[in-house]
Amino acid sequence: MSLLKPRFRTSALTGKEDFRKALGNWFLENGKDYPWRRTREPYAILVSEMMLQQTRIATVLGRGFYTRFLEKFPDVESLVAAGDEELLKAWEGLGYYRRARMLRDTAGAVLERHGGKFPDDEAGLMGLPGIGPYTCAALLAFAFGKPSALVDGNVSRVFSRLMDDPEPIGSTATIRRHRAWAAELCDPENPARHHQAMMELGQTHCRTGVPDCLSCPVSAFCKTRSPHDLPVKKSRTEITATTEHAIWCRDGSGRVLLHHESGSRRTGLWKLPLRTAEQCTGLRKISDSIYHITRYKVTLNIHRSEPNGIGPGDEWVDIARLDTLPIAAPFRKALERLLADF
Repeated sequence: MSLLKPRFRTSALTGKEDFRKALGNWFLENGKDYPWRRTREPYAILVSEMMLQQTRIATVLGRGFYTRFLEKFPDVESLVAAGDEELLKAWEGLGYYRRARMLRDTAGAVLERHGGKFPDDEAGLMGLPGIGPYTCAALLAFAFGKPSALVDGNVSRVFSRLMDDPEPIGSTATIRRHRAWAAELCDPENPARHHQAMMELGQTHCRTGVPDCLSCPVSAFCKTRSPHDLPVKKSRTEITATTEHAIWCRDGSGRVLLHHESGSRRTGLWKLPLRTAEQCTGLRKISDSIYHITRYKVTLNIHRSEPNGIGPGDEWVDIARLDTLPIAAPFRKALERLLADF
């Protein structure tokens, strides 16, 4: 596949000042206005970074998760004081609920070890639970205005093309190499703008598939002649198909039977009680749907059941309580359909 691409002139590492200037000027004119870019409050930035892990910006913004969460938990003190049910309800719909608990653990450590004030150095931030190299780099740059080595998936894609790097992204060696480049290229005068520009470049011009090289603001610094072939990715994780069987049961007073989870995946959340396929033999299937979680494609079959056979963790719940309970998205959607139909 051929691709018309502007001529490479000089390495970004050789022409750092020119690269930073071209990238920064482009971002000043074209950068998007996200609410977390309007603050330097470490807590608010941490919330955004936790939410944006494995979740698209459009989801976090479009459904108001970020704003609502900060309205409910405006600081580390209020978050630390939150109970599991309250916390998970505020996070409902974002998935990967472990992130919410980890966010609270981080806030707790800031409160206990640092008097509620985030440390502003790498050692202090990396000593907090839930803070890894990426989140640490983001806080250093966005909250404290300090140079850092920030690399996410978008930035790694930019570096693969910018440096004509043929090694698979995601490998330990590649991550280390890309962080080194990020640290060297980071604009010490405006690290926040620089890293935001790098991420946005990866979201727009240097996007997945065939990039928009002709209008790229830093195309003169890009070494590769085959941007559509980069980055090289590691083997994709195989998706495993599985099936779940749940029951729909209401008693004479209109309550519904739910299960309060205590396993490792969605601890603290509520869902329809699951049963084995054998236990559902003879029950009428009234709904089916498909949802994805990590490496699983799950077919959720729901069967109508009589109000008997309550198992451990099952509980009769008044319909009026449903809006206050944290319920995983696939089961929330199923409940809404079932309440409308049955």
